Amino acid sequence: MTSRSSDESAAIQASEEPTLQRATKKAQKQIDSLFNISLNVAVTGESGTGKSTFINAFRNLNVKDEGAAKAGVTETTTEPTPYTHPTMPNVVFWDLPGIGSPNFKAKTYIKEMKFDKYDFFLIISSSRFKENDLMLAKKIKKRKKQFYFIRSKIDVDIASDESINEEETLLKIRRDCEENLKDVGNPKVFLINSRDLYAFDFEELVKTLNSELPQHKQDALLLSVPVSSVAILEKKVKIFEKAIWAAAFLSGGIAAAPVPGLSFACDMAIVGSFFTKCYHAFGLDDKSLEKLSERLNKPHLKTLEKSPLLTELAEASALRMGTSAIGEFLCSLIPVAGSVAAAAISFTTTHDLLQKGLKELADEARKVLREAGLQ
Repeated sequence: MTSRSSDESAAIQASEEPTLQRATKKAQKQIDSLFNISLNVAVTGESGTGKSTFINAFRNLNVKDEGAAKAGVTETTTEPTPYTHPTMPNVVFWDLPGIGSPNFKAKTYIKEMKFDKYDFFLIISSSRFKENDLMLAKKIKKRKKQFYFIRSKIDVDIASDESINEEETLLKIRRDCEENLKDVGNPKVFLINSRDLYAFDFEELVKTLNSELPQHKQDALLLSVPVSSVAILEKKVKIFEKAIWAAAFLSGGIAAAPVPGLSFACDMAIVGSFFTKCYHAFGLDDKSLEKLSERLNKPHLKTLEKSPLLTELAEASALRMGTSAIGEFLCSLIPVAGSVAAAAISFTTTHDLLQKGLKELADEARKVLREAGLQ
């Protein structure tokens, strides 16, 4: 008698699963790929170059906020330090000590920093890129990892160079960086002011990262960046549009289980989680609006009239879905056909609610961007 391989057994087991159960697992996998895929970003450079300020700005935090990276003009990082995104816990920025610092020599740096765990590297400098920066880039390249050069504190350069205009200053900095980096293949350099991400090359950096990341990592990146333009907002909206069908189908799969109250509770969890992620990803929470108004010097952004959508949705969804939850359970008591009917009810209700709520939140975010003058 010939024994089956583990792969064959798994395939047979999968084929014996009910169609609805297989589809529900697929929907769950899609939700996980959208919202739970890990992204580990390494940020390195010499002390005083603005690594911590950049990490905080990317996560929309001030230095005094809980979870903010410690900033300082001396090397404050003695080991790879993780900083989790406040609303996307699957996205982590790692503040690495600068290569060649007293505690870390170039020869042992890669091993001690555990290079393989990072998806890509951001090498930051506030002046000319140094020999250690170039050495690091070459080592990263050998490991077949992506790296990007960021020239920080651009606002300081512009303020101190009063003899020429801003465009000429930026051109001069860019040319100097390109000449400085020609030994590593003339990589693109992004000019960034971490105190105002809406200026200079931040959006170009996001666009480049997104185009070069693996497909399954792109959504994690986009959902974690601050909304600095309509273009970024619309990309985020499309991600949530993709999630609606999977979330609704997952709701339908749960509804097919004949357990009183299970579908209603799970639907509420699905809806609540979906809109909480939207709310933060679109920058509609009070903290994000306050920081946006401070950075752009537009105090009225903090007091814009906005729909208290999260509270209203909690009440509306409880009212609208209450009768559905009862109907789902009654239908589920009927074998096979009843379960399918219950799933259909839950899918339609959840899909409509998510679609309507997403449109409302996206419209609110567009209104904020118009008022902020960010297009």
